[in-house]
Amino acid sequence: MKISSFKSAQKLITGQGCSAVLGEYLESLSIKCPLIVTDKGVRNSGTLDLITKQLKQNHFSIFDDVPAEPDDEVVEHCLAVYRTKPHDAIISVGGGSAIDIAKCVSVLAGKKQTLSAIFGENKVLEKGIPHIAIPTTAGTGSEVTNIAILSVPSEQTKKGIVSDFLLPDLAIVAPEMTVSCPSHITAASGVDALVHAIESYLSNFSSPITDALAIKAMGMIMTNLPIAYKSPQDLDARENMATASLMAGLAFGNAGVGAVHALAYPLGGRYHISHGVSNALLLPFVMEWNKTVCLERFSHMATALSTPVNPHDDAATIANKVIQQLHNLCADVGIPKGLHVLGIKQEDIPALAAEAIKVERLLRNNPRKLSLSDIERIYQAAY
Repeated sequence: MKISSFKSAQKLITGQGCSAVLGEYLESLSIKCPLIVTDKGVRNSGTLDLITKQLKQNHFSIFDDVPAEPDDEVVEHCLAVYRTKPHDAIISVGGGSAIDIAKCVSVLAGKKQTLSAIFGENKVLEKGIPHIAIPTTAGTGSEVTNIAILSVPSEQTKKGIVSDFLLPDLAIVAPEMTVSCPSHITAASGVDALVHAIESYLSNFSSPITDALAIKAMGMIMTNLPIAYKSPQDLDARENMATASLMAGLAFGNAGVGAVHALAYPLGGRYHISHGVSNALLLPFVMEWNKTVCLERFSHMATALSTPVNPHDDAATIANKVIQQLHNLCADVGIPKGLHVLGIKQEDIPALAAEAIKVERLLRNNPRKLSLSDIERIYQAAY
């Protein structure tokens, strides 16, 4: 077996009602004045109240200016707010955007590095201030990964910061925190979690540990996402999705993701399309490209996804049925049916491909290599 390592948040707390344990953990960590990083949607929904009611003995501030697709300026703004008081920790409450902003601020609060200096892999010099991540979506898995993604408007793309120092000290994955999540975000983040599971399973850097997490997550998402989408108050479906997202996060946080994410980056950078929607829309088309080099893995995925197959189906037929199942799931939860629906112009495809080919950090994980013309063909198919 090839050598691999496994990393996660320092501690994971999961299960219905577990958001209520935050107060005791703040006390155990001697945190007196945390900064809560969230967005206005989470704050206005009342979900944040589940957290703030536990902080009556603490002095705390709230930064709620995190947009759906945050850029480098949001980090600087949040960092400035952090420095206005003697804050001693960060609590991120939200989707991947809020968690990623909190990750960046946690390692920049010591003033030893600038944001521009930490883009890339392993550029962060040291562990930052304590960070507790509490996701309100079941999708990104950011609460257990060592990466933060930011839009960089000056370059019309997204960039990653990769460092084990970004891993949160504590992740509280509580299904009650996701109940108020709007249906379109439930859909996009849920398919995003499926992308994480599938791409980590097909990654060149997968391991038996990540495979087990990814395969289990796939089945849970295929079963529970339509229920959570149509019946948002179904706490069992919400819990299963939160757990599956966490598992998929652990899988891709160690095995990596591939071409779906690489091709999605320019869509977010140029058109400000949400990360989840970009990934969900591209998923079946990239899988169509990948299938020829990993048919056996597609057969395993068919079992995990309960894909309807016949005993006489060969591996290629099974792979095609898996891809059709992915198309069907995206349609069932309202994912847009093509890049043209999102206002993307066909003549922009060469420029998108030119940006995507630069995302070598992710493309090296993909089971099948892609050239510039290959990427253009995938965009054309997805158009």
